[in-house]
Amino acid sequence: MAGKPVLHYFNGRGRMECIRWLLAAAGVEFEEKFIESPEDLEKLRKDGKLMFDQVPMVEIDGMMLVQTRAILNYIATKYDLYGKDVKERALIDMYSEGIVDLSEMILYLVVCPPDQKEAKISMIKDRTKNRYLPAFEKVLKSHGQDYLVGNRLTRVDIHLLELLLYIEEFDSSLLTPFPLLKALKSRLSSLPNVKKFLQPGSQRKPPLDAKQIEEARKIFKF
Repeated sequence: MAGKPVLHYFNGRGRMECIRWLLAAAGVEFEEKFIESPEDLEKLRKDGKLMFDQVPMVEIDGMMLVQTRAILNYIATKYDLYGKDVKERALIDMYSEGIVDLSEMILYLVVCPPDQKEAKISMIKDRTKNRYLPAFEKVLKSHGQDYLVGNRLTRVDIHLLELLLYIEEFDSSLLTPFPLLKALKSRLSSLPNVKKFLQPGSQRKPPLDAKQIEEARKIFKF
């Protein structure tokens, strides 16, 4: 009998957080084995558990899956969060790639060299206001439905909610001009599984602090 998925990563957001979000939204309980030292990471490599010698890695259904998009695609397919046909999946993939582009800009701001930070923040605000959020607002306006694709919950809605919450942490005023996205955020946050994940004490990770950044540097040597 298959047990809970086991997530191997450090105790922080990074590239694993979107996987945590998707599992939680699907109502799937999961365990986490935190990588706390370079030795922990090296052991996974020596044991042959990391196909490309890197994490995130998720043990699920007898597999050891790596590569974030592959993991997300598997979870979304398994739990019927990946659209009803090939056209819907194409839209989900296209929207998801845009979400990843902006999410990574925000997430990796914490490791930006100090002398580049102001320029990076300015760029992120510009891209958020003028490229990414207008695109998603336009999608919602074009069909007038409650979800981005197919008028039902899919993985891309969960990825977008995660991004909107990051933007809110970064600068909440950036969401003000986008009423449909704000309404989507509110609707999705009220879904039982999502609401549970948003509560204190869940496996959702907070923003990285200086201590966690230093720990991650030591583990991953960046």
